Order: sequence, then structure tokens, then C-alpha cells
Amino acid sequence: MARDYPVDEARPRRRGRKLLIGLFVLLLLLAGLLVVADRVAVGVAERTIADRVRQEIAKQGAQSAAPEVEVGGVPFLTQVLDGRYQRITINLRDVQASVEGDAVRLPVLDVTARDVRASLDTLRTGQGDIVADTVNGAGTISYESLAALLNRPGLTLGEQNGKLTVTAPADILGQRLTISGTADVTVADNGAVALRFNDLDAAGLPNLPLARAFLSNYAKSISIDVPLPELPFQLAVREVRPLPEGLAVTADAKNVPINSVG
Repeated sequence: MARDYPVDEARPRRRGRKLLIGLFVLLLLLAGLLVVADRVAVGVAERTIADRVRQEIAKQGAQSAAPEVEVGGVPFLTQVLDGRYQRITINLRDVQASVEGDAVRLPVLDVTARDVRASLDTLRTGQGDIVADTVNGAGTISYESLAALLNRPGLTLGEQNGKLTVTAPADILGQRLTISGTADVTVADNGAVALRFNDLDAAGLPNLPLARAFLSNYAKSISIDVPLPELPFQLAVREVRPLPEGLAVTADAKNVPINSVG
């Protein structure tokens, strides 16, 4: 025989279920608001850092497209309260700076700052230092701007099989020939890019000592240390290597105020 439950016993259960559902919905709404607040705070921080970086690059007399900043690590608000941030990535495009009167162009310069210290007041007011324990940079130098520093009409640089290549027109013993070859690329002690051309030749070169001497002297004349523009964030060049799109530069620095890049 079926049992009839009292009406007053069923209602509290329905009310209890409704209360639990309401609490669950409220928690979801609060979680959503926290996520929104977290992302809004990230956006404010990224814009603040981008503004400071743009100002400091201008102080160096350099130019670039608007910096793109990304603050890594979640949740962001706990990092704000702690005043320490896991990672800040700064992407610079079309960087141009002057070296001995010539413009050196870096189409790409990507910078990653880790273990960054910045107080909430600094982010809010824009006053104070944003300091990174370590900063790593990776960029490319266009071959056109690098060739311009060598100051040899018609000389072009490129990459083949991981080596820096050179071609240049030259008058050798009354003949117009095209010199070609490769170079070793290293970082000099002063931070400049050291180019050492040691494998040059020219199609149709006369097999004469004078012609070979000309080729050897030409190689020596373009085997120089090419100074680089001052990189932002106190970055010191550690490695250079030829790539099809340009000369790749790897650099790093420690304990750097990233909002005071000069």
C-alpha cells in the first residue's frame, strides 16, 4: 500500500534544494566577477607598463611600434597583492636606433622579464620602479642595416646553411667581378658583432698573386667589429647567429628596472 507523505514534510526539502541551487548560482556569479576583475586588472597593468616602456625608448632616441605587453601568471590579483609577478613579456616591432649616424633596424625584439617586483601603488600611479630579477631578449637585425654599417657600395649580406654570406661588386685588375663568400660571426668583448670574412672568391678572378692579394685585403677591410645600438632594459648581447630573416641576437640582463630602460 502506498504511503502518503505529509505536505509540510515535502516543502522544506524543496526549499532546501532551491537554497542550494541559489547558493551555487551565487558562487558561479562571484567566480565570474572575480575572473572579470582579474582580467581588467591585467589590462590596466599591461597598459601602464607599455606606456612606461614607450617613454623610456623615446628617451634613448630610438623608435619602435607601440609595445605589446603581456603579464603572465594566474590569478593576477594575488600577484598584485604580493607585489611580485611571474613573467612579463614585452614585444617590440620595427625598432630603429642610430649607430655612428646610420640607422640600425631590428624588425623584432622580444623581451621576457621574470620575477618582477612592482608595488600596487606603482601600478596605480605610474611612480616608482618595476624591477625584474632577470630579463632575456631575442631579436633580429636586418641585413640591410648591417650592410650599411660596412659602407661598401653594392655589398649585400644574407644567410645560407647557417653561415653569413656576402656578395659585392669590385674592380680587380680592370675587370668588374662579383666577390662572394662567408664570414664567421661572434660577439666581441665590447658587445659589438665581430665579422670575420675568411672565405672569399670571385668568378673569373685571374690566377695572379696581385688578384689574390686584392681579395685578401678586401676581406680584411670588411672584417670589423660592428657596434650595435644600445639595447633597452640594459640587455647585453651574448650570442649572434645568421638566420634567413636577419642576424639573430640573444641578450640578457639581471636586476633590471624595466620602466627605466636607459
